[in-house]
Formats: sequence, C-alpha cells, structure tokens
Amino acid sequence: MDLQTIGKWLIVIGLGLAVVGGALWALGRAGVPLGRLPGDIRIEREGFSFYLPITTSILISIALTLAVNLVLRLLKK
Repeated sequence: MDLQTIGKWLIVIGLGLAVVGGALWALGRAGVPLGRLPGDIRIEREGFSFYLPITTSILISIALTLAVNLVLRLLKK
C-alpha cells in the first residue's frame, strides 16, 4: 500500500469516528437512554457495583454493522 491510500483510509476512519461521536453526543442530549435500556444488567451493593450493557451493546453492534456495510457499498462503486 502506498502512502496516499493509507492517508485516504485514515481520513475515512477519522470521519467515521467523528460521525459516530456526533451521533452518540446527539443521542445523549436527546435523552436516549443508551446504557440504561431494558436488558442491561446493573447490580449495586455496598462496596460493589457490576454493570453489563447487553442490550446497548447489541444495538450499537447493529448500527455499526449497517454503517460499515453502507460505506463498503459506496466505496465499491
């Protein structure tokens, strides 16, 4: 791979991270309860807390899968 190709990929990855970060920021300001969805496990006791965001992880995984597939389809054309 030459430096131009690496540079293009770094720009695409950076823009993708910026879009994901902006979307998460906007969702947080809109009051979407990511991290507090039904199915997310939270156990809090004295001196101990445990948190397992199962549902949030699944939703983020689906969204990222769709986004990556969309980008790959756009780059193939």
